[in-house]
Amino acid sequence: MNVSLEKLAENYHNVLKRIHHAAEQAGRDPMDVKLVAVTKYVDDSVVRSLYQLGCRNFGENRPQVLWEKADKLSDCDISWHMIGHLQTNKVKRSLPMIYLLHAGDSLKLLNAVNREANAKGVVADVLCEVNISGDGSKHGFSPDSMADSLTEISQMQNVRVKGLMAMASLTGGTERAGEDFEKLRRLRDQLQQVVPDNVSLSELSMGMSGDFEQAIDHGATLVRVGSVLYQ
Repeated sequence: MNVSLEKLAENYHNVLKRIHHAAEQAGRDPMDVKLVAVTKYVDDSVVRSLYQLGCRNFGENRPQVLWEKADKLSDCDISWHMIGHLQTNKVKRSLPMIYLLHAGDSLKLLNAVNREANAKGVVADVLCEVNISGDGSKHGFSPDSMADSLTEISQMQNVRVKGLMAMASLTGGTERAGEDFEKLRRLRDQLQQVVPDNVSLSELSMGMSGDFEQAIDHGATLVRVGSVLYQ
């Protein structure tokens, strides 16, 4: 996907304005919402251009591509977010590059992250992915299992839960998306009453190019925006 620097700058600043406006409309501080620029369909030169425009948080879906881009852009102070499914056999190589793992989608994966983080002497920041829409094709914990799962995850010494992540249903448009986002916010609010003290649920990663404003209205703190930045 090719985009001129002029168009990229226009798109980037427009997205920031839309985030700011959506937050204000929801009665929230715009500084509480962070843009994660999704780099799935662009090469490292576009990422570098966005970085030069002021973007610091970038999201990648595929581990192998994350490795390549992180290597090529190692001179930039980028916070890489792993937003796609991470296979356990790719944890070891990926972990040193990941600022925040959004797709903490199973106990199996988080146990693997915990072991590798322990071996490296670090603590990995993660979000627990919730299959809030119930789509069979999606990864993630079921909403009903989250309380028990968070109790188990809280005992992993080298994993630090920062919040929840979800994707809206593939069908139903923005109206259905808003319903899914509200379900995640309510689930977070319920879980905050029962989770162990060492579990933070301050972050809600939800909303993409077509629905990030709805997500902000329902409490998103991280929005994962890709295509509208590059069109």
